[in-house]
Amino acid sequence: MARELYCWRCDKVLPMLDDDEWARMGPVLSEAWSRIKRHCRQHRVGPHEAMKVAAQDAFDFYERLTGYRETSFEAIWHHQASRYGPPCARCGKPLRTPQATLCAACGHPRAPAMA
Repeated sequence: MARELYCWRCDKVLPMLDDDEWARMGPVLSEAWSRIKRHCRQHRVGPHEAMKVAAQDAFDFYERLTGYRETSFEAIWHHQASRYGPPCARCGKPLRTPQATLCAACGHPRAPAMA
């Protein structure tokens, strides 16, 4: 089930997909990207214009999974919880990656792993 996490790129707390949800969302995004490229070629428009038409299925599916209406096609690509690390021991924001050793928000070093 999607859980709310801070997104570094969006600079706000949003629903992030778990790996099972991402396995369902990924093909929807890939198909939408194919439609966007096709729409660009056929109508001689840029990708942002094409996304308004060709990415609606992806926006709808993300909303069904999370209850949140995302308006940026690019943003959905990084709303996967497992791409982020654990919460910072000081500020609580997730580390930017599972491998991060320092919190980018407050500079606090990552807490040592429990043995």
